Amino acid sequence: MKWALLSVWEKSGIIELATVLHEQSVSIMSSGGTGKALSLAGIPFTEISGYTGYPEMMDGRVKTLHPRVHGGLLGRRNIDDQVMQTHGIHPIDILVVNLYPFEEMAGKHLPHDQLIEYIDVGGPAMIRAAAKNYRDVAVIVDPADYPMAEQAIRTGTFTDAERLTLAKKAFSCTAAYDAVISNYLNTEGKEFPEVYTVQFRNGRPLRYGENPHQTAEIYGTTGIASAEPLQGKQMSYNNYLDLSAASGLLAEFEEPCAVIVKHNNPCGVAVAGTIMEAYQNARDTDPVSAYGSVVALNRPVDEQLAKEFCATFVEVLCSPKFSPEARELLKTKENMRVIALPEPVVQDEIRTIAGGVLVQRTPPYQEHWRTVSDRDPSADEMSALNFAWKVVRHTRSNAIIFAGEGKTLGIGAGQMSRVDAARIAIDKARYPLKDSAVASDAFLPFPDTLEVAVKAGATALVQPGGSIRDSEVIDAANQHNIAMIFTGIRYFRH
Repeated sequence: MKWALLSVWEKSGIIELATVLHEQSVSIMSSGGTGKALSLAGIPFTEISGYTGYPEMMDGRVKTLHPRVHGGLLGRRNIDDQVMQTHGIHPIDILVVNLYPFEEMAGKHLPHDQLIEYIDVGGPAMIRAAAKNYRDVAVIVDPADYPMAEQAIRTGTFTDAERLTLAKKAFSCTAAYDAVISNYLNTEGKEFPEVYTVQFRNGRPLRYGENPHQTAEIYGTTGIASAEPLQGKQMSYNNYLDLSAASGLLAEFEEPCAVIVKHNNPCGVAVAGTIMEAYQNARDTDPVSAYGSVVALNRPVDEQLAKEFCATFVEVLCSPKFSPEARELLKTKENMRVIALPEPVVQDEIRTIAGGVLVQRTPPYQEHWRTVSDRDPSADEMSALNFAWKVVRHTRSNAIIFAGEGKTLGIGAGQMSRVDAARIAIDKARYPLKDSAVASDAFLPFPDTLEVAVKAGATALVQPGGSIRDSEVIDAANQHNIAMIFTGIRYFRH
């Protein structure tokens, strides 16, 4: 290795890497801010402008776009040597580049003319050139790879596998960078871009898809997509779906909360003074469905709570933290997947359909709760309505939730008929439904669902409202002395 070209926006670790290059007698080319950092550190380098014979121009827009730079990156050893020698081109063996922070600056809502100056041109061009010629040039775009590069520089060579890995990462880098710019420019003046480009990294194979005859992979570096078990079997496709559903519902609550999910629907949710009580109440909503479920908690698991999980069958247990004693106990359940709860992530929702994708975004919005019945809810009823409403918006439509005392009492999910959803919730209920509160994810088109709920013991109901027969449903609520709230917001989940 004879020459390295360094040109980075993010300078963390670059001096240490340059020091190793210098110690190993590798000549360095650089310019601009990177060159200044090298000068301050006392590391000798060749100015790119001095090497090319052309100064940086157009406010830095043009500095590396030159045949002596790109020839050094693209020149094939033992094939293009004579051409390079004829034109005074140094073979560049190592390229270290990271790009102008367009995405970060776009988030600062700069004026358009200022923002486009953060579109890097020379950097991606060099990266692509070096990555194309990866057999001869090691291209490094991530400071996390500097330690590996330093070791290779000290030993005098990068392995073929290392070069190919770096090239793959380089092309992924430029693809993601162009995707951000494309999405931004295509979104100007509209909510969604005409061309929607996304990239997810960290791909890992799953045991199989929803069923054993299907293959599957998971991608992602944040949130549930990044979660890996601390113990237990490999996560499955369905495990990740259920854990994502559970964590989304869990984020609705600040008090100690337990969420139990089966087949993407909650089968038990509770809040309480302790996480032990919350879990027991959630489990007892539907203990049959809780068997083999995904459980998400927003408080640490201690030894006593771990004993509860060891006494039953749980597919996945997720919590912010596990005590050492709890971890030792849980190890006795070898197949239980134990996961540390990641930080929540806000992002577009993307779902595939035949031939394309659906993209959905949930902007900040305000519900407008108003009592439409003659009777206002009591304080206890209002608390139960709030709880039921949080749960129903994370339950597959059509959905009906019976709740009370900080816990679900009965859950009816995923029915074509809202009345059937109510009847299922009632049939599955193990807790008494007397004086319960009910939530419906969408408006009641007829009084029938309310009447079924009243017969089961409900005294309060919350729904979005908006049916052409709202007046009939309100009349029915008044006839039965039901307190009814309209929220103005529907929560279909398909």
